[in-house]
Amino acid sequence: MDELEAPPDADAARRRGTVVHCGWCGRRLEQGSTGRRRRYCGQSCRQRAYERRVAVQRSGLPEDAVVLSDTELTALQDRLFQLRCAAEDVVTAADDGAGPGELRRMALELAETARDLERLR
Repeated sequence: MDELEAPPDADAARRRGTVVHCGWCGRRLEQGSTGRRRRYCGQSCRQRAYERRVAVQRSGLPEDAVVLSDTELTALQDRLFQLRCAAEDVVTAADDGAGPGELRRMALELAETARDLERLR
């Protein structure tokens, strides 16, 4: 093996160090050190993902299509609006000369809002 090449197991270990989220609900998954990587947090999420794949195949939509109900779309738009408002609040506070403590608190709130938005379901 060439000196510059990493052993195959090092590459797998590097991949396991990345943060992985459930393919259905978006919760963070803890990965074990051996075996296949988990894709879902539990059986119910695995089942829902399967049902969605089957429904997509039957409908003729592309495999990577994202289908949202009106309720889900409205909720997503509301959450995006909250994120934008939180970001604008940070900019306004910085322009008004807010102190570092207040800006940090607002930035933490902004990060939490963005983290919640990552979970689409």
